[in-house]
Amino acid sequence: MKHRFLTADVFTDKPFGGNQLAVFPDGRGLDDERMFALAREFNFSETTFVFPPEQGGTRRLRIWTPGGEVPFAGHPTVGTAHVLASIGEIGLTGNETKIVFEEGVGPVPVTIRSRDGQPVFAQLSVAKLPEIGPPVPTRETLAEILSLESKDLLGGHFAPQAVSCGLPFLFVPLKDRDAVKRSRIRVDQWERTLGRAWASMIMVFSRDPEREGSDIRARMYAPGISVPEDPATGSACAALGGYLATRDARQSGTLRWVVEQGFEMGRPSIIEIEVDKKDGHIEGVRVGGASVLMSEGTILVGE
Repeated sequence: MKHRFLTADVFTDKPFGGNQLAVFPDGRGLDDERMFALAREFNFSETTFVFPPEQGGTRRLRIWTPGGEVPFAGHPTVGTAHVLASIGEIGLTGNETKIVFEEGVGPVPVTIRSRDGQPVFAQLSVAKLPEIGPPVPTRETLAEILSLESKDLLGGHFAPQAVSCGLPFLFVPLKDRDAVKRSRIRVDQWERTLGRAWASMIMVFSRDPEREGSDIRARMYAPGISVPEDPATGSACAALGGYLATRDARQSGTLRWVVEQGFEMGRPSIIEIEVDKKDGHIEGVRVGGASVLMSEGTILVGE
């Protein structure tokens, strides 16, 4: 049986940047075994399979990494919205089109911005507000996992912390962009200390970006789901918004950050974060960016 697929580069407005994504706009007829096999065949960070909605949304998404299915992910949500709008599967209704994807974490609202009838930007709103995880390993242990020295890691107000907006990440703030560049996962140490932790995926970051207009430089490592390093991680940036917002002195308003990721991999990615705060409480988190449609084809899947 032939199944249509498209690929896109997500969180970039230029081809061959951002995070690669494969989208199957009609996943009907594919069981779990075949979806998993297709995700491994493409070997991108994620592959999405689109189904008719079951709970009143626009479409239902199932998202797979080469290591298995995940309940929520940012770049597949943003990229799938762009792909479906580009091929007419989702009709655009002016400069902004609002849709809802049904995902494993629940309904995920997405806003698609368009220009001249074509999508140019998509932004998701998290289904789950930031949740703080259990205590994390010491700075010394994390430094060893990341092939760094403990002095490269910040402490105090910006100590490492685990946060989730539907997918848990361990955030490790570093002193500068050079430390971010030097970081490398030692898988043996990771397996020993974080392999079964509440948050096993690690995002390192510094407030020392390279690009004018950016606020954060980041890298994300997820060996547990067969993603050694991810070029752009929307779900991590959503949770990062929660980490940053709780440490921001502003008590009310919309806080914004621009994250650059994937530069060390040769796939520059730009991710925009917005966090709504009221009286010190987080009331909403949004993550968005541009995408570029790259290819289209069919793949043969056995019965």
